[in-house]
Amino acid sequence: MSVRKTLCWCGSGFGYALCHGPFDRPGPGADQLLAAHPFSWAVRPAPAAPRRKAPAGVRAPDYATGGEPRLDLVGDVRSVAEIEAVRHACGEAAAVLRHLVGMVRPGITTDALDAEAYEECQRRRAYPSTLNYHGYTKSICTSVNEVICHGIPDSRPLRSGDIVNLDVSVFVGGAHGDCSVTVCVGEVNPIARRLVDAARACLNAGVKAVRPGRPFSDIGRAIEDVAVRGGYSVVRQFVGHGIGPLFHTGLQVLHHYDPSQTRLMQPGMVFTVEPMINAGTHRAYQWPDGWTAVTADLARSAQFEHTVLCTRSGVEVLTL
Repeated sequence: MSVRKTLCWCGSGFGYALCHGPFDRPGPGADQLLAAHPFSWAVRPAPAAPRRKAPAGVRAPDYATGGEPRLDLVGDVRSVAEIEAVRHACGEAAAVLRHLVGMVRPGITTDALDAEAYEECQRRRAYPSTLNYHGYTKSICTSVNEVICHGIPDSRPLRSGDIVNLDVSVFVGGAHGDCSVTVCVGEVNPIARRLVDAARACLNAGVKAVRPGRPFSDIGRAIEDVAVRGGYSVVRQFVGHGIGPLFHTGLQVLHHYDPSQTRLMQPGMVFTVEPMINAGTHRAYQWPDGWTAVTADLARSAQFEHTVLCTRSGVEVLTL
């Protein structure tokens, strides 16, 4: 039997027998597995460059200095002026993201991508929204392979065969914009590429489900239907969120189907749709850094994200 036919389902590029074969039944958590069987391909933290100061001469959000955002409650429906501000911020976020995607190649470090994101934001007179948000030390999130989300850029070089999610958020003109894509690095095996394609399809299904007068559960249903048909799971620990003058408002958007999410979408609501799709279990554990979330079975994860506006007739994607 060819090696290709025995590749592990998780997308590691290794044979199933040497990868997830021994661990496909319930057992200890991934941290214990790593200690007992240190996979050479598993992502581990590496030294990182120190946190940068707020960009000079750029309007910054309230948490830029102290690290804690204000707790003011804002409504879930944005005003016309707020929508225009978010639309502009989303355009800037998408432009920064496109710039970074063009830099992804084997050998580049995620720290280098973060540094370029900081400089590109400064050139655009935008503030990188994640910088010092609840103390987060970087300007973007970079989540590699089995990292689900909130990966902290560091000195680990990207390798051919990796997949990496680049999550870019900016604050400009009094509003935030938020988007992400998962990029294949160099020659990626077909199993991992299929996961990335499925995650993109899940995002598209979720966005298409945005309709005024429909419950938010429609979004999770649409996403989960696509994921399950492909043999994947949907992460439940992290959700989409309202966005506007605040980076995260109280509005939450589940990416799996939950019939209790009966709240109806309304014109003027602005929020993210950002499903995280795993090759294995939907469960996650967190690294000691308090940010990096990793799949509990070390299977790969992929994510795509848009900020969207619910309109009177449907949906407008603000981060194309």
